[in-house]
Amino acid sequence: MYNLIELFSGIGSQYAALKNLELDVEVQATCEWDIHAFVAYDAIHNSSELPFEVLKLTKEELLEKLKKYNLSNDGKNAMAYDILKAYSVASLRRIYAAIIRSKNYVDVSAVNGKAFPKHIDIMTYSFPCQDLSNVGAFHGYNLGIDKGSGSRSSLLWEVGRIIKEMRDSRIKPPRFLLMENVQSLLSERHRGNFKIWRNELEELGYESYYYQLNASSFGLPQNRPRLLMISAYVGKNKALRNKVKRFLTKKPEQVIWDYQHSDYYRDIKPEELYRIDYSNPILLQEAIECTPNDTPSRQKIWDENPQLVLEGNIINTEYDIIRTITTKQDRNPNSGNLYFDSGIEGRSHFRYLTPRECFLFMGFTDQDYENVIKNNPEIRKGTILLSRDKIIRMAGNSIPVKLLEGVFLQIKMLDEEVFGNNGCS
Repeated sequence: MYNLIELFSGIGSQYAALKNLELDVEVQATCEWDIHAFVAYDAIHNSSELPFEVLKLTKEELLEKLKKYNLSNDGKNAMAYDILKAYSVASLRRIYAAIIRSKNYVDVSAVNGKAFPKHIDIMTYSFPCQDLSNVGAFHGYNLGIDKGSGSRSSLLWEVGRIIKEMRDSRIKPPRFLLMENVQSLLSERHRGNFKIWRNELEELGYESYYYQLNASSFGLPQNRPRLLMISAYVGKNKALRNKVKRFLTKKPEQVIWDYQHSDYYRDIKPEELYRIDYSNPILLQEAIECTPNDTPSRQKIWDENPQLVLEGNIINTEYDIIRTITTKQDRNPNSGNLYFDSGIEGRSHFRYLTPRECFLFMGFTDQDYENVIKNNPEIRKGTILLSRDKIIRMAGNSIPVKLLEGVFLQIKMLDEEVFGNNGCS
């Protein structure tokens, strides 16, 4: 059994990857303030049925319980309580159930490490990248991870605070940490802060090593370069630290080789993930909903981006991987487009990737996507909680599941070969 805590848990790529490795995993806690992400997490990883103790709560009782949480409607800013008061009772029940079932601390800055469980094997942290990424810089998010800057990306330092609080409360720190973020952390602007963070982890008793990896090397046909760092707790044991260091000091090619020669690797082709069987009325409707109006600006998107599927549902073999799935597909540039004639006057003869396809290219399944849309109440008449654009944003903010499988495999191997464990200690 591996006891897991997911900080900045999103829709749970970390948990999905560990389950795909057929490991026995118990989620001890999550932490995510974006209501759309953690409701989707609950739908994917828990149950579609609401517990009776939630169903019996009135709207007033639900609002009172939710009042104590610092929730977000966009993943960037705190949500005004008055907005929540306008939500339907069905959506409030779904939100509250998602919090309690996923043991969600919600706001990482409000977490106290002394409240954490005593035996944690893996803690993951994929802190916000908007103040680090090139896209974020274009939109004016350039505070980086500077301590005290108040940026979303500076929430990284809360991870160190939590571990210190665990230590000071005589709670054993997590045996392994896994960080995921953009490779911009190694840029001149951010690498000094990243070095400080690694030094802080060393002082906390961890030996760490980072890898620059791409999802496309792990079987997913998506170009998504990322920075991942494994940290193993060794305390003051110098001999153990040296053993861990020798194991972790691998070239990225070796990490890739280990996964590609495991039982879990499969080279997935893009055509397996396109949903272009339009005889299926559900897939047809999803395609129509992602078909833009026929305007010069939209025609430019078709002309200037990869044409993944051509007229006649012909797969364009020029593209064996697609561009990075971002938080928005109705943009230029985007991940790529598919020829599609909806037959609707005024619509373009192409479409973007659907929310379902965005999920699939991140390593989730059709069933995961269907679980999300089945658990999607109206917040008010005519407006659902998880809209098409919000689901695409969740996918774009997620982590490729197959990439995480490859890195978790390293943790599993490290645990067995260096620590001598076949599960938790």
